[in-house]
Amino acid sequence: MISYVWYIVGGVLTLLWYVLLRPRKGGKNAPPTVTSSPVVPIPIFGVMAEFFKSPNSMVKRCYFDIGSVFTIPIFHKRLTFLVGPEAQEIFFKASDDVLSQNAVYDFMQPVFGSGIVYDAPKKNRQVQFQTMANGLRASRLKAYVGKIEDETRKYLKENWKGESGEVDLLTSLSELTILTASRCLHGEDVRTHIFKEVQELYHDLDHGLTPLTVFWPNAPTEAHRKRNAAREEMVRLFSKVIEERRQNPERSDGTDILSLFMEIKYKDGTPISDQQVTGLLIALLFAGQHTSCISSTWTSLFICNDNNILDRVMAEQDKVLKNDRSKKLTYDDLQEMELLHNCMREALRMCPTFIMILRQAEVDVPITVQGTNYVIPKGDFVCVSPTVSMRLKTTFPDPDTFDPDRFAEPREEHKKPYAYLGFGGGMHSCMGQNFAFLQVKTILSIMLREYKIERVAPNMPAVGYDDMVVGPKGDCRIRYTKLKTT
Repeated sequence: MISYVWYIVGGVLTLLWYVLLRPRKGGKNAPPTVTSSPVVPIPIFGVMAEFFKSPNSMVKRCYFDIGSVFTIPIFHKRLTFLVGPEAQEIFFKASDDVLSQNAVYDFMQPVFGSGIVYDAPKKNRQVQFQTMANGLRASRLKAYVGKIEDETRKYLKENWKGESGEVDLLTSLSELTILTASRCLHGEDVRTHIFKEVQELYHDLDHGLTPLTVFWPNAPTEAHRKRNAAREEMVRLFSKVIEERRQNPERSDGTDILSLFMEIKYKDGTPISDQQVTGLLIALLFAGQHTSCISSTWTSLFICNDNNILDRVMAEQDKVLKNDRSKKLTYDDLQEMELLHNCMREALRMCPTFIMILRQAEVDVPITVQGTNYVIPKGDFVCVSPTVSMRLKTTFPDPDTFDPDRFAEPREEHKKPYAYLGFGGGMHSCMGQNFAFLQVKTILSIMLREYKIERVAPNMPAVGYDDMVVGPKGDCRIRYTKLKTT
């Protein structure tokens, strides 16, 4: 009887392995497959265990052991990695018909809602993206500078109390990022009347995105329950705002993106629903919140970690603002802050927000790298890793050193095609990058002119490569001292 039970158990495990764990074969000329792990020396399971333990470390190891193109089997999926500018070219040049975003990001549907971004039909998605792009043009960005400055000065006055003190920089800049984004993207009425509720709901939406979500978006977990409830409440809140705006148009100055979303009509004449407007606002917050708060934190810490760079940044502030450190910023002022701009670029190079960017191969994809021909099989998840690629010394010399001058003339190391991935690349580069630079530079310009800041901890925080979103891991507290402005 006991042996019979073990036969059943063995048969079930074999079936599970065949259905869930058996790696799909790649076929002729497929990239080399990683079949073993020196970190966890168990066939098949060891490869997966190493990947889930630290994807960044494994991708880096495989690059040095195998080369620029390789495949990591995860359950029945194949993750084919392209590392380095030459290998990454096809990733950023291919159309959605070849390498698709839709299939790999469908786990975001419960957060954004149905019919939003990658869940939308192609024609509707184009209208949504075009409206977003219109809302982030230079003409609108110019109107955002004063709003970001007002929010920043108010926040610092209320939260950085006294002439000196200690704060967690990551927490402060996370709060400031969502405050300023809400003011610009949602509008004055949302920022004034329901911001606290929106902030709390965003927290539940954000924490509803876990590693499990990627593989099982609707798993019955508490995080997913809170996520779903938060989205329903967000729709209720914004539906009320939209209705009040339509009855009282004067409540908006017309510069916020919510006002643009409210007017969307798809190509077949169908007007956008309140649920979809809310979904687009959530998508914009998700796209910008992590990148801006994390990049502003790293940029601040790196600048203040090097007195020479800090002195140069402050000299640039004085030059641009004519030695008036209390001057109100303009869009043109920010455009002249080249060193501050390059500091943010360099912070994003060293500490990009995501370990991987994904696509799915819709057809067999031929690729040639360093003279070797491969065919990426249809159905593979195709991945690039900004955290690994932008630390290659063959692309960025002395890659572990914070050096904003690598972006300035005559070096301009970022101009090598598909080398710099701070905001993606190619036809799918982040449309919000100009807003992100404007937002972060405005906040940091004011903060650095108003306060001297220095780390409490003796060393820089580590990079959180094991997290869903790659941020500082460790003590981010700083001491601030109010400066005299003239």
